Amino acid sequence: MTAPQRKNQVMLSAVQPSNKLTIGNYLGALKNWVHHQNDFDCWFFAVNLHAITVRQDPKELREQTYRAVATYIAAGIQPENATLFVQSQVPEHAELAWILNCYSYMGELSRMTQFKDKSQKAGENIPVGLFTYPVLMASDILLYDTDLVPVGADQKQHIELTRDLAIRMNNLYGEDLFKVPQPMIPPVGAKIMSLQEPTAKMSKSDPDPNASVFLSDSDDQIRKKIKRAVTDSGSEIADDDSKPGVKNLLTIQSAITGKSIAEIVTSYTGKQYGHLKGDTAELVVQAVSPLRNEADRLYQERQFLEQVLAQGAQKARERASQTLKRCYDRIGLLR
Repeated sequence: MTAPQRKNQVMLSAVQPSNKLTIGNYLGALKNWVHHQNDFDCWFFAVNLHAITVRQDPKELREQTYRAVATYIAAGIQPENATLFVQSQVPEHAELAWILNCYSYMGELSRMTQFKDKSQKAGENIPVGLFTYPVLMASDILLYDTDLVPVGADQKQHIELTRDLAIRMNNLYGEDLFKVPQPMIPPVGAKIMSLQEPTAKMSKSDPDPNASVFLSDSDDQIRKKIKRAVTDSGSEIADDDSKPGVKNLLTIQSAITGKSIAEIVTSYTGKQYGHLKGDTAELVVQAVSPLRNEADRLYQERQFLEQVLAQGAQKARERASQTLKRCYDRIGLLR
């Protein structure tokens, strides 16, 4: 596929601005965004409407939204190459989500793995937004005639639902109503696991502060967290599913360096877990330190961030309103 053809393809992705972003967000999302921003028509944003499926402190949510966008730019996303915006500044997302809700089925939403996991933690009072979260995600994607959605393996199910909804409505109202997107899952680094529970994904909201490396952590905090990372019994450094802790550190190294896991494993022949942890810590420090410092600087440049977001929101609304108008016309709604 030639570069001009790829540039005509739309790539879209987003991260929740709830809590602080982690090394998992960087390696699984931001790093890949940077890599692809010159190859595709890219739309990257902060999904703050998704964030309120759980209670948020208003001031903290607002500030974390600014910090998330500052981090995007610090990671290497250039506003002149990609459209950067905040979900709540484009009301078409919520409008289309309601329409898609009316064409979604209770059964398919109840089968979403993330809903099952999160609803168990929510107790008896499960927010409706937690149940319909994937429909809003589908709206995010379909509004921009998206071709590709770079996601972690855990989000693939949501992309499949988005495809099902697009096909369902295309069958009813014309095959050109919505473009049917494809998931784009990177081969390495798509899912970084918890440092303390390596069978679970690294999470921004993990109550254990040692489980996640945040992009705002100091160099010393990063080294201490990785030094305390749970490994496994035995001492052999191997790419083995029975050694999830070791495998997670190898995956982090591979995602940062671009080396294959097999190549990294070979370099540790005869070495101990301590060597793996020490090397991984230094690689993470080298990756996070300049990003953290630049994000801190940009976070203080509020006028600049406001300008970037205003321009992005205007461009996003122009594109999204076209899709929404087409949808309104097809299903018979006055606008």
